Amino acid sequence: MADVKKGGIIRRNRPGMKAQDMCNWPDETFEEMDTTLAVQQYIQQMIRQDNTKIEEILEPPEGQDEGVWKYEHLRQFCLEFNGLAVKLQQECKPDTCTQMTATEQWIFLCAAHKTPKECPAVDYTRHTLDGAASLLNSNKYFPSRVSIKESSVMKLGSVCRRVYRVFSHAYFHHPALFKDFENETHLCKRFTRFVMKYNLMSRDNLIVPILEEEDGEGEGYMINNEANEEFGDESYS
Repeated sequence: MADVKKGGIIRRNRPGMKAQDMCNWPDETFEEMDTTLAVQQYIQQMIRQDNTKIEEILEPPEGQDEGVWKYEHLRQFCLEFNGLAVKLQQECKPDTCTQMTATEQWIFLCAAHKTPKECPAVDYTRHTLDGAASLLNSNKYFPSRVSIKESSVMKLGSVCRRVYRVFSHAYFHHPALFKDFENETHLCKRFTRFVMKYNLMSRDNLIVPILEEEDGEGEGYMINNEANEEFGDESYS
């Protein structure tokens, strides 16, 4: 149950709470959310209500700054990505998944090093999520949760490209694990819709056919046919 103090509800999960009891407080309209974390609170509330209503989750409230909206969604995606990362550790081992690959045509270089280089997939996943968390919590680029400079918003696409590679590796190399996680969270579908809606990734890079059956748009998910091509990326900073 939510804690109540002086007639008001404290919207905070307490240490030691069971998972089923977390976030167990009444919903609010966006207009009622009067904190600097209102956008995050609203997004999380929409996901808790029904994580299958992806278009509704991604639709910003009227008048909401688009840069802040994209930023807060990406923060939330990274939080949820940790659930997939934990599951991957059960079977994605450095001696079996020695490279961060999707298909045989896609090998990804890890930008966490001074010079981008190959990493075991599980290490690439950890490095990528750590790098994303570092950037998204940077006071240099994101000092405010209510106003974000366009130059900082431009960095979101780079984060999207890297974290998406975790989906692609899981889909092609750990399909049963991916399917179970996706059926529960719909995270890959929501992320794909998100980057398409806000033009944060090229459709050519969306190689997990998560929307193909639904939309009949398989061509948007064709895999690069050039053999053994490696893909690096710019650094986060």
